Amino acid sequence: MKTNFLGLQLKNPIIIAAGPWNRDGASIRESLATGAGAVVTETIVSEPFPDIKPRISYHGFGGSNIRLYSDVQIEGWEREMDIAKSKGGIVIASVSAHTPSELAYLAAKMEKFGADGIELGLSAPMGENLEVTASDPKEVYKLTRCVVENVKIPVMVKLSQSATNISLVAKEVKRAGGAGVSAINSIRCILGVDIEKKEPLLPTYGGYSGAPIRPLGLASVATLAQTVDLPICGIGGIEDYKNVLEYLLLGASAVQIGTALMIYGRKRIARIVEDFECYAKENKISDVKEIRGKALEKLKSFEEIKIEPLLCYVNSIPCEAGCSRCIDVCLYHALERNKNGQIVVKESECTACGLCTCLCPTQNLSLKR
Repeated sequence: MKTNFLGLQLKNPIIIAAGPWNRDGASIRESLATGAGAVVTETIVSEPFPDIKPRISYHGFGGSNIRLYSDVQIEGWEREMDIAKSKGGIVIASVSAHTPSELAYLAAKMEKFGADGIELGLSAPMGENLEVTASDPKEVYKLTRCVVENVKIPVMVKLSQSATNISLVAKEVKRAGGAGVSAINSIRCILGVDIEKKEPLLPTYGGYSGAPIRPLGLASVATLAQTVDLPICGIGGIEDYKNVLEYLLLGASAVQIGTALMIYGRKRIARIVEDFECYAKENKISDVKEIRGKALEKLKSFEEIKIEPLLCYVNSIPCEAGCSRCIDVCLYHALERNKNGQIVVKESECTACGLCTCLCPTQNLSLKR
């Protein structure tokens, strides 16, 4: 399922996101070998930061990291890009800086070294300054405009979920001449606290990523798709091909995957690409534009929702032995067992909130008109 993203012809919409897994030419080439449509370099800055040790934590659901930027000097990227692209493939350079001129300088250098596109990293959950910048539409405009005026390759801007009005920021990206946006960046967090040592798992605020932030990423992409006429790259919690489809159906033209690679290795990317291509073949879909935004048709504002008569019904599927979870959690006391031990619904009490249908392990409950 090909896609045209930022004017770049991708063989599929799956892009490997910026991160230490793309820290140099050799690692980028490994990432391209997974079959991904494109790869984003680790974020490049003028003055590399020393690595914090430790810098990654994971609690089984999501991860937190305090790795900031590439430790390769900008001039060193000339060699790394030669290695990265020695066997072909699309490489987008991620760059970050605090001033328009510095950002434009880095972008122009990476264009000269062979980058096919630029992603501007204008936020970082680990610090304060860039997060403020990412929420300021005027500042985002200045930064984006300066880069666009100094390179010929497409420029997209990575947006922060912390922005108070992400659509307004995206509109300024478009006004500045940006070719697209990616959303969302990792989210400021403290993953947890070691209660024995009485200290946080990592020594400072980190960037939260992985499956738990997918709902936030999906919401941001849908909001952008409904309000801004720009190509969107969806980011956040993609772990399988179905997650890829969720983003596309909500308006994304492409997606980026990072944490799944970090936790499961590059084989996970290859599996997602393979499964995605099988889905496309089985459903006779050759281009992302055939399905992009289809779910938006059913996404309404709260005020538009019509209140319809629904009730919870029992589907006559045997319950798990000893399970009474639906009864325990029903907020309206609308579920009980009859003399035969079967679940029954008190229609006068049921408000069709839907909670029990989500929690029933055997899918014995559903909502019907």
